[in-house]
Amino acid sequence: MRSSSYSVLPARALRTAVVLALAAGLATAAAPAAPARTPSPRLATQPYMGWSSWSMQSSKYPGLNPDGDYSYLTEANVLKQADAMASKLKEYGYEYVNIDAGWWRDQAWQPEFDGYARQRADPVRFPRGMKAVADALHAKGLKAGIYLPVGLEKEAYDDGKAPIWNAEGCTTADIVHDDLRTTNGWDSAYKLDFSGPCAQKYIDSQARMFADWGYDFLKLDGVGPGSFRRGDNYDNVADVAAWQRAIAATGRPIHLELSWSLDYGHAADWKKYSQGWRIDTDVECYCNTLVSWENSVDDRWADAPAWTRHAGPGGWNDLDALNVGNGTMDGLTKAERQSYATLWAIAKSPLYTGDDLTRLDSYGLSLLTNREVIAVNQGDTPPARLITAGDPQQVWAARNPDGTYTVALFNLADRAAAVTADFSALGFTGRAAVRDLWNHQDLGTHRGEITQALPAHGSRLFTLTPRGAAVHHTGYEAEAAANTLTGNASVADCPACSGGGKAGNLYAGGKLTFDDVSVPATGTYQIRISYVSGDARPAYVSANGGGAVPHRFASTGDWDTVSTATVPVELKAGTNTVTVDSGSGYAPDIDRIDVPTSF
Repeated sequence: MRSSSYSVLPARALRTAVVLALAAGLATAAAPAAPARTPSPRLATQPYMGWSSWSMQSSKYPGLNPDGDYSYLTEANVLKQADAMASKLKEYGYEYVNIDAGWWRDQAWQPEFDGYARQRADPVRFPRGMKAVADALHAKGLKAGIYLPVGLEKEAYDDGKAPIWNAEGCTTADIVHDDLRTTNGWDSAYKLDFSGPCAQKYIDSQARMFADWGYDFLKLDGVGPGSFRRGDNYDNVADVAAWQRAIAATGRPIHLELSWSLDYGHAADWKKYSQGWRIDTDVECYCNTLVSWENSVDDRWADAPAWTRHAGPGGWNDLDALNVGNGTMDGLTKAERQSYATLWAIAKSPLYTGDDLTRLDSYGLSLLTNREVIAVNQGDTPPARLITAGDPQQVWAARNPDGTYTVALFNLADRAAAVTADFSALGFTGRAAVRDLWNHQDLGTHRGEITQALPAHGSRLFTLTPRGAAVHHTGYEAEAAANTLTGNASVADCPACSGGGKAGNLYAGGKLTFDDVSVPATGTYQIRISYVSGDARPAYVSANGGGAVPHRFASTGDWDTVSTATVPVELKAGTNTVTVDSGSGYAPDIDRIDVPTSF
């Protein structure tokens, strides 16, 4: 059934009795005893690995979409990529083959629906239907993924007359609001109304269809708050919760992934109801390559830090597709491809590529199949966090359960630069054995730090095994009476802060000076600054009235969360002052600083 008619506005009063009767029947009918069911395996114990069709669908790279935009998506092409994955990547853990937007739309983007307002495969793109595709993927030892936008697509409304499968008395008029308010990132769907039982029954019918077809993964797209949308119309938390219930009722373990640019303020909801959530916009550049560094691979270094604490077994921060395997078609330098893969690995993002797996170059294949790097992503190592400030030269690190450290160095500048990981900033002193993960080389023992000269947008990835002792710090609270506040700076309550307070209003020359910072010897100290900032902000840090050094502090996600950044500061033996200055702009609120007792 095709439908493009969505102009009739039904009166809910005409169907109230039907809906109430259905609700009463659902509540009072004697439920048969449920059959014993083997518990489903826990989903997303590690970030998933696989391939997604969208990067190739969306690119204008010559030859990818010869029949028009997004025309790459066909059964033949999906199975061709699946064959390549099975032969080249499966042994490394790649298993999901995810079919993205368009599987129910023809080349002119006109949709197909069944008699129950559910998406139906376009017969030209997928002539054997979606169950046959899932069966073919399973026969190769792979898992099958599918896609939907959130809400009831406008074309499926059918004047409100389309019945809902397995929900007597329910039609599409009963599952949306009377005013046909729109939702999702494109306003392409009507917002579901969960005040009655019919909307949940509609979601149940879609989940049942996917389970019967044998799908293992669903990407729910355009979800809000997020997808560049805010407000009640775009709050889809109820939809996501409904999908979780519907999937559970099928008895099939289906991974639910949410997209895109999900709202940080609802992180608890995304974690409760799904197995993954896109933290950023599309990584694709919608240009003549798959991606580009500036649009928007490089954005992830700024956006990922706030989300790090939310990732863990059962749910992961999704940085989007990892397109590092095709060389020229990727649109990146070799250094950029390695940095891209490094961040995805240490952030514990799902590792799914959008590359043409039939045309992987040798360097791209080496990036996608490096077992030591994959182990960082898939093992029991925690997600790495940004240790330094969010400056062009960055250090990310995680302390692993076995006492080792995963350490990544990044030079995000447009020219070559040296990047140093100071061991005291990581939390230990003395020596450490260093293993280069990309090159599979032991680099011997280093004392105090490891420094690498990196090209523009370059990176290195190491495992450090400490041979020294833990670093000890002395803490100084920002709200302490001994400090000096200048300009607009003032003290405010902060329940999340260590002492219950913070120094804020650091703008237009506002300053916070810690007046009694004591160290035993002269040298460069890695001072850890705890701060709160709902967006990324700069600040100038200086000691003893000397030259101030600008640093950029990554967003903490909101104004109720504390993060840390370590910056090097030259101190003299004895008592020092340390100043955080807003300059002419706005600086983060400061919770405290922690100064090592030695350097």
